[in-house]
This record gives sequence, structure tokens and C-alpha cells, in this order.
Amino acid sequence: MKHTLSVLTLAVMTAFAAPAMAQKAKEKAAAPAAAPAEGVLATVNGKAIPQGRADIMIRNQVAQGQQDGDQLRGAVREELIRREVLTQAAAAKGMDKNAALMHQAELAKQAVLIQAYLQDYMRTHPVSEDTIKAEYEKIKAGLGNKEYKARHILVKTEDKAKEIISKLQAGEKFEDLAKDSEDPGSKDRGGDLGWSAPAQYVKPFSEALVKLEKGKFTPQPVRSDFGYHIIKLEDVRDLKLPSYDEAKPQIAQRLEQQTIAAHVNELRQKAAIK
Repeated sequence: MKHTLSVLTLAVMTAFAAPAMAQKAKEKAAAPAAAPAEGVLATVNGKAIPQGRADIMIRNQVAQGQQDGDQLRGAVREELIRREVLTQAAAAKGMDKNAALMHQAELAKQAVLIQAYLQDYMRTHPVSEDTIKAEYEKIKAGLGNKEYKARHILVKTEDKAKEIISKLQAGEKFEDLAKDSEDPGSKDRGGDLGWSAPAQYVKPFSEALVKLEKGKFTPQPVRSDFGYHIIKLEDVRDLKLPSYDEAKPQIAQRLEQQTIAAHVNELRQKAAIK
């Protein structure tokens, strides 16, 4: 499975001003200047909306393909004013004192902080190119160089599997008998599993599959944790794997998720929890 990894990028702009201070000619050092307050986008009923909120929204929109300009900035300003108007209306009704709503707000705040923290962690603990290449080679070795087109019928008992094998030996069609399969994903397709490398199946299934000749089915039921299989091999071909460059993004993403999972587990183990 692909896994896909979600990271929220927050870049908060802080402007520092260092205005020149009038100094006596013989003074060797200037006093440090204090940073001014953050700019104000607009004021709604006496409450200021910080410019920083607009900066973040604009960056996010630009990152999604929007064109920066007066139109976007005007739309962002209007959106933030609407939010402030609605927030004040909700507060006037006492909703900012509602415990359930405040818990939701805290969860949202946690989500932002967590994603920012994990992004920073991966920046300082990147997955190396060598690690990605090693994983690619490991996957290649595990999949082998052949893939198989197979059908199967899955049943709950060995006796039922032997009964189906007897019917196949008597000339009944595999596709017709597959209607009784316990596998909902393939029963309506005559048991067709499509093309797959043996490593993608559970071990008893793959071991039996690679021993079959094309057009043959297993003469004995194959037992796995899912039940009893009757397997038919239809064809074999060389396995064409994606190149390293094609597979790299998916492998890197999976390795990043594993890195994050290990770090989270480490933090969990170190935490004092009562």
C-alpha cells in the first residue's frame, strides 16, 4: 500500500526594525532596537486582525497554484474579516466558553503544532539517498524477476476444496466453480487474481503457485490462514519493475513515515504517563 505522508507548512514572517539612533560621536556601541508590534490587516469592532494571518493564508493559496496579487490579497482580507465577525458573534453567544468547542479548538491547535514539529524533525533527520536505494534493491530482490497470472478458489474446509478439485478433474470449468469462492474480490471474475509477483501472496500460496505448470491447477488443497485454496496458473512473464527514479518518491515517503513512527514510539516510551 501506498501510503501517502501529509505535512502542513507554516512560515510565520516576523519583521524586525533597527532604526538608527542618534548617538554621540564618541559612543562605541548603539543600544539594541526593540522589534515593533506586528502589522494590522484590519480592525473589526475594535479588535485587530494581525497581518501575519493574511501572510499565511496567501502563502498557502500561492502554494496551491493561486496567483499572488491584489485580487488574492483582497479576497484573503475579506475572508479574515468575515471570520472575525463570525467569531465575535459566536463569542457574544458565549460559545467561546463552551467546553466541547474549546476541546475541538485545542485539538486543532495540537494538530498544527504536531505537524510543524514532525516537519522540523524530518528536516534534521532526513532519509538518505543510500537508504532509499538500499530499500529499492531489497524490494527488487523480494519480488523476484517473474510475475504470474493466476486464478483461485477459496473455501473454508479441506473437504470442500477436495470436492472442487474432483469436479475440475472431471472437466468442470474453473470459472464456474469459482462462484462458490469465499474471496469476494475475485469470485465474480472467475477467481481471476490478475498479474502479481509471488511475494505479494502469503507464503503457502506463492510456494504452490511457482511450482505449477501453465494451465494446471493444484492437485491438492493449499492451506493458508484464509482457508483452503485451489490455484490455477494461467501464464508467466518477466516482471517489469519501475526504475529507481520512478519508485523513489513512494519509497522515500514510506521510509519517512517509518522514521516518524519510530520517533513517536521513542517519545511515547520516554514519557512519564500515569
